[in-house]
Amino acid sequence: MRLAGHTLGTPNHTVPQALALFRAAGLDAAEVIYQDDYKSGLPLGDRRSAMEALKAAEGEGVPIVGLTPYTTAINSLDDAEWHKAVDEFRGAIDTAQLLGADRVRVYAGSWHPGDTDHAARWGQLRKALETLAPVAQQAGVRLCVENHFGTMTQTAADTAALVREIAQPSVRVLYDQANLTFTHDENYEEAFAVQGDLIGHVHVKDLVFTDPNAAFRATETARVNASERAVRSRVVGSGVVPWARILVALLQHGYDDVLSVELEYRWHPQDLPAPEDGFRESVAVLRSMLADSAKVRNA
Repeated sequence: MRLAGHTLGTPNHTVPQALALFRAAGLDAAEVIYQDDYKSGLPLGDRRSAMEALKAAEGEGVPIVGLTPYTTAINSLDDAEWHKAVDEFRGAIDTAQLLGADRVRVYAGSWHPGDTDHAARWGQLRKALETLAPVAQQAGVRLCVENHFGTMTQTAADTAALVREIAQPSVRVLYDQANLTFTHDENYEEAFAVQGDLIGHVHVKDLVFTDPNAAFRATETARVNASERAVRSRVVGSGVVPWARILVALLQHGYDDVLSVELEYRWHPQDLPAPEDGFRESVAVLRSMLADSAKVRNA
C-alpha cells in the first residue's frame, strides 16, 4: 500500500511546503484539501494554483492522488444550492483530472439531529451522485463517500446503502474507522461486513476517549467543537483504533491501495505533535504494521 499525507495536518504550510514535508517524512503521495481560504489547500476552480501544485508534486516525487472538498449542499432541497454544490464537485473532478488524482472525497450532504425530510434529502443526495458518477467515470476519478458525522452517511451501513443504490463503479466508500469509533457506530469487523467490498479510499487517524460513555454529539460537519468532544486525537498506533488488525482486514477484502494519514492538526493541534514529527511517526508505525500484515496474509 502507498502512504499519503493529508493536508489537514499541515495548516501552516502552503501546498508545495506540505509536499516537501511529506517527502521528508517518508510518505509516498498526498491528499490535498480543495477549499477556498485554507493555506494548505487548493482554491475552488483555481487552475493556476492547481498547476503550481502539480509542478511541486512532480518536483518532490510526491504525486497528489486525492482531493478533499468540503461541499455539503448536494442534499439541499433548495434548487440553487443543490446546483451550486454539484457544480463545485464538477470543478473538483476537473481539478483532480488535471493533477492526475484518481479520487475525490465526498461528504454525503449535511444531516444533523433535528433535521427533517430525510427521504427528500436522501433523494437529492442520490440524484447528485447519479449526476456526477458518469462525469467522474469519464475523468478516471472515483467519488469516495466518507463514513462521517454530520452527513447522511455517519454509519458504515448508511454509506454502503447509498453506494449500492448508486451502483456505479465511480462511486465508492471512503472508509474511516476512527470516525465510526468516536460516534459509537460500527467496530471494524461490523464495518467490513457491510462495506468491505466497496472501499475505494481509506483515512487513517487515531484517538483516545476522555469519556467512553459520553453520547456522541456534533453540531458541525467538518469537525467536533471543543465543547462537544469526548475524544483526543492521537498519532496512529497510540490510540484505541486497532489499525494492525484493520490493515489485515483491508488486504483480505482486496484493498491494496492508498492509506491517507489524516493527522488532525488543523482542528486539534493541542492534541498532536508538530506535523513534521506526527507524519514521520505515523509512517514508521504504519510501515511496521504493513510488514506484519503481509506476513499474516501470506501465512
